[in-house]
Amino acid sequence: MQKSLLQAVISDQNALKWEPSSIDREHVSILKDDSVVVISGIRRCGKSTLLQAIRAKNKEKDYYLNFDDDRLIQFKVEDFQLLLELFGERFGKQTTFYFDEIQNISGWERFVRRLHDYGNKVYITGSNASMLSKELGTHLTGRYQQVELYPFSFREYLKLNQIEPNSLDYFNTDNKALLKASFNDYFKLGGFPAFLKSKHTEYLKSLYESILYRDVMVRNGITNEQELLELMFFVTSNTSKLISYNSLAKVIGVKNATTVKQYLGFLQDAYMLSLVSKYDASVKKQLHNPKKVYGIDLGLMRQLSFQHSENQGRLLENLVFLELKRQTKTVYYHHNKGECDFVIKERNSITQAIQVCWSIYDDQTKQREINGLLDAMTAYQLKEGLILTEDESDQLTIDDKVINIMPVWLWLLQVE
Repeated sequence: MQKSLLQAVISDQNALKWEPSSIDREHVSILKDDSVVVISGIRRCGKSTLLQAIRAKNKEKDYYLNFDDDRLIQFKVEDFQLLLELFGERFGKQTTFYFDEIQNISGWERFVRRLHDYGNKVYITGSNASMLSKELGTHLTGRYQQVELYPFSFREYLKLNQIEPNSLDYFNTDNKALLKASFNDYFKLGGFPAFLKSKHTEYLKSLYESILYRDVMVRNGITNEQELLELMFFVTSNTSKLISYNSLAKVIGVKNATTVKQYLGFLQDAYMLSLVSKYDASVKKQLHNPKKVYGIDLGLMRQLSFQHSENQGRLLENLVFLELKRQTKTVYYHHNKGECDFVIKERNSITQAIQVCWSIYDDQTKQREINGLLDAMTAYQLKEGLILTEDESDQLTIDDKVINIMPVWLWLLQVE
């Protein structure tokens, strides 16, 4: 790569003015040790803003480069040495590095390992799960801390709107009305920071196209755009439902179910979707059982899919799933005599069972949800279970088991 062009990129990017974020990201803990910090997540969820916040707090902040720059399209692994030299020439000796979207450069992990081995602190961001995990696992085992970032949580959404949840009495009538109204808006809009500020739906459309074409199709050499579009439309319209590769292949007209499996894998790598397996002691059975599919953001999903009133409960379930992932929980679903939406695994055992339902006002629905939860509680020897609803509260004791019923908005605020 030309030295003069790289000098221009370094200069231009360091001249950019970043607005400091007033929102401290929740469930984000950066270790103050010598490990490489890897911030990963879907595009535009706030990775760069978090990186800039870290950079602003550190004494050394000049060794920064964003590789998602069209002028760096010819940057190769051998150019990292030139970059290192230019940093030193321009800013003097520093030992802290910041790299945005570094996975765009093939072989980046070797350079980062060299920096780490020579005693430097490195912060990087990336938006492709598979590429990051493969390269980190191969060359940086035991040397890195990974932080997965998601679009804003409900608490972060409140802070964006200058509502401090910790200062409110949730059961005060006025406060509850404020929180419920805020939750209703959050449930519709989702959590992408820039969209929450502009409210322009064209932003979500543009973001989706960027992720689909750049992070999925181009990166993986996909040429059949229609198959991928139909797959995204179908799965986002059927969030929280059980799916199989064979059934999806028939829906989108693909002959081989392996192709569908690959497509879903690429979409997961770009953080667009998550697949949840049925819990089973046999890993082989987990792999072959149907999956449940969830999207990364409700606002984005509403733009991509066909939604109707019956889907409200499924979208609520999707919202709960995203919060569990923010908490870095290991999530499965349970299906035996009854069905339970989520069971949480910690170490080698299931420690929690959660059912999500829009409303349990109807007796038949209430009994179905309770039976599914009790089936999971019995299977994993749990004394307590949780049913999350749109706005209902109660506590039931059945035999020796306690079932807590709580509104999702309140659960989201009480999460540690």
